Amino acid sequence: MSHPLNAAIEMAMNAAERADEFKNLPGAGKPLGFLATPKDAVIDRLMKENQAKPLAVLLKNKIAELQKALKSAPNEDARRAVMKEIADQQLRLDLELEALRKYG
Repeated sequence: MSHPLNAAIEMAMNAAERADEFKNLPGAGKPLGFLATPKDAVIDRLMKENQAKPLAVLLKNKIAELQKALKSAPNEDARRAVMKEIADQQLRLDLELEALRKYG
C-alpha cells in the first residue's frame, strides 16, 4: 500500500519541475553516492552504456506522451481510446512501483 502523501508529494515535485526549481542545483547530473552500492554498480554501468532506462521511467514518459495526445484527440472515440491506453499504462506503472517497493 502506498503512503497517503505520495500523490501530494508528486504534485509538488511536478510543480517545482515545471517552475524550473531543480535547475542548477549543487551536484546536478552526478550520481547520488549514498544510493550506489557495489552490486548496483555493474547494473548501473550496463544501463548507462546501453542507454537503458528503468521500466518505471519509460512508463511515466509514455503516460506523459499519451496525456498530450489526449489533449489533441480529434473526436470522442479517439479520446476514449487514448484514455483507455493511459489507464492501462498507469496500471502497469502502479504494479511496477509496488513491485519495486516490495521486492526492490
